[in-house]
Amino acid sequence: MRIALVGAGAFGEKHLDGLKNIDGVEIVSVISRRADQAAAVAAKYGARHSGTELDEALALPDVDAVILCTPTQMHAEQAIACMNAGKHVQVEIPLADSWADAEAVVAKQQETGLVCMVGHTRRFNPSHQYVHNKIKAGEFNVQQMDVQTYFFRRKNINAKGEARSWTDHLLWHHAAHTVDLFAYQAGKIVKANAIEGPIHPELGIAMDMSIQLKSESGAICTLSLSFNNDGPLGTFFRYIGDTATYIARYDDLVNGKEEPIDVSHVDVSMNGIELQDREFIAAIREGREPNSSVGQVLDCYRVLGELEKQLAAG
Repeated sequence: MRIALVGAGAFGEKHLDGLKNIDGVEIVSVISRRADQAAAVAAKYGARHSGTELDEALALPDVDAVILCTPTQMHAEQAIACMNAGKHVQVEIPLADSWADAEAVVAKQQETGLVCMVGHTRRFNPSHQYVHNKIKAGEFNVQQMDVQTYFFRRKNINAKGEARSWTDHLLWHHAAHTVDLFAYQAGKIVKANAIEGPIHPELGIAMDMSIQLKSESGAICTLSLSFNNDGPLGTFFRYIGDTATYIARYDDLVNGKEEPIDVSHVDVSMNGIELQDREFIAAIREGREPNSSVGQVLDCYRVLGELEKQLAAG
């Protein structure tokens, strides 16, 4: 399986580290906005080609699939371009920053029949897989999810503290993780509300947001998001259910009393990004729809689109 990685920033390297552990995978090309960065990352991971334009990778005859870790605003257009070129594609979260663009990507996938997967990593983290397996076995039902997504990002920087060429977004990026996960664990979302704090004068985005969700099962979710939090960073999920309480922090899980739960047996790795990439590769090899396919996650973007309209209306 020959892969081109597009977007060699902080998250692109996380994918490359995961792909190293998958048998039969070769990194053929690394594309990034800066030629020097692309060349350096290509050399680090053994890719023979580097460049600055997606079209360069799509023109290579030995590229089977593309992983897009580019700015949010480019995701939909680039995913469609990959499929038009006959390449399978994994798009990092979010799929798009509008409902119309999300629908367009799904339409192209249906037209081509190629694998198109979105990086909704929470479906793959061992912690959330553990809870999902309990739900599927009928041993646990979500009554409420309480989620906090907190960063300290008052400047336009990425996860490595480097300057970004684009602006991140609480609704279309960070809320997408929880909106999709809540539906994955508790059923289709039938009601959603959102409010946001002041717009940052330089970044042009809300730095604080609160979202309420309700699923068809009757479960509810409260999601708090902030770029202003000067404290522990990341996303923390509390599952309150009918038989237990679980707290998930990325790949780790504890119960409501903060007692660790061993999730090392849940899958072949403890790295959610690697597991996500394993699913992408396996779906291509087996000719099947992957977990977190563009079709499976589409409804998340319907909800985000509805919330955007609410926020715009004030």
